[in-house]
Amino acid sequence: MSLDQATGFVKRQSLSTDAFLDGRLIVSQPAAGFRAGLDSVLLGASVGEGRKSLLELGAGVGTAALVAMAHNPDLDAVLLERDAATAALATDNVARNGFNARARVLCLDVTAPGSSRLAAGVMADAYGSVIANPPYYGSGEGSSAPHPGRAAARHMDADQLDLWVRAAATSVAPRGEVIFIHRAESLPPLLGAFDRRFGGITVLPLAPRPGRPATRILIRALKGSRAPMTLLATRALHAVEGRGFAPEFEAIFRGSARLDW
Repeated sequence: MSLDQATGFVKRQSLSTDAFLDGRLIVSQPAAGFRAGLDSVLLGASVGEGRKSLLELGAGVGTAALVAMAHNPDLDAVLLERDAATAALATDNVARNGFNARARVLCLDVTAPGSSRLAAGVMADAYGSVIANPPYYGSGEGSSAPHPGRAAARHMDADQLDLWVRAAATSVAPRGEVIFIHRAESLPPLLGAFDRRFGGITVLPLAPRPGRPATRILIRALKGSRAPMTLLATRALHAVEGRGFAPEFEAIFRGSARLDW
């Protein structure tokens, strides 16, 4: 999920340096707490080929946007992250991976009024892709985090999730795509928020192994489309046994393939 940490929490933690896409990307992030991982790679790899501009909402340390740019040399990105310390890490990661000319990080809350986003440099009706990995848990769900910044990264009510979708709808260009990754249990409110604003909705359920219930969903929609919804077959990240990934996902996590959906 989004690494949306408070400044004090980041300062108290040591940083780790992690490789993604088989070493093509090097990302600094707190060694403990919420960390960018497979969800971020899947989100970045889900961006459509040929898109020229991207906005990531709740970008954390920037991993998903970096993955998307690594796949597409013509893609420019704006990363929106509300926590100053986390945004600073994202800025460092952009520079470390050689994307200074193609990406910028803005420190602003996704749920800020549209006028505030515009004043900060987030354009309306402008981005070919808008992606997000919102906090996964509603109030009272999951374990409580002792630090308020960590709690904000884990917990978000359905009305706030709707605000994230509304921010995406305001920012995405006509015929542009909006892609979220989230818990499978959150599909009903997320689908409702998408259906009120978009068409051409595609839902991809992801399960840990064949025959297991889906634990994650990717949802994509097009602004201005009237196409009906498509529910894709569930895909398993792993084989029935063992720790290895299924070939499709092994290629994605190594950076040799995008997500084909």
